Amino acid sequence: MTKTVLIVDDSIMMRCLIAETLVDAGWLVVGEASDGREAVDLYQQFRPDAVTMDIVMPDIDGIQALAEIMQYDPYAKVVIVSALGQTGLISEAIRKGAQDFVMKPFSAQQLQETMQVIAEDVEEPIGVWPIRGPTRRTRRFASLT
Repeated sequence: MTKTVLIVDDSIMMRCLIAETLVDAGWLVVGEASDGREAVDLYQQFRPDAVTMDIVMPDIDGIQALAEIMQYDPYAKVVIVSALGQTGLISEAIRKGAQDFVMKPFSAQQLQETMQVIAEDVEEPIGVWPIRGPTRRTRRFASLT
């Protein structure tokens, strides 16, 4: 089954690059957002299997958008795609529920592999709603949290 993704970045060039990279790996792009407010609205509309989220954006930033998405859906799979040098913000995103991160600039292989890992973990438990949401994280988060 084809996995769906919402791409969130204020740069149209970056959205196009991410979309092309993920479409080449078999993903279906169901929406693109240029700010956090639009991201939350599109997430609620489409409930994609995964989201790529930039951090620094107009209106509401990626951290706030992530928090709102996680409040709406504790099982949301969000990958932060952000520039080098934003380690503090990435750490905050991880604490708010991001599943993984990819640093810009990235290779197509790096983004595709990261998305594949979270795609394999999309299923929600049946009939169980967690008290604090999912707790799975990749091992490389240990150095950031």
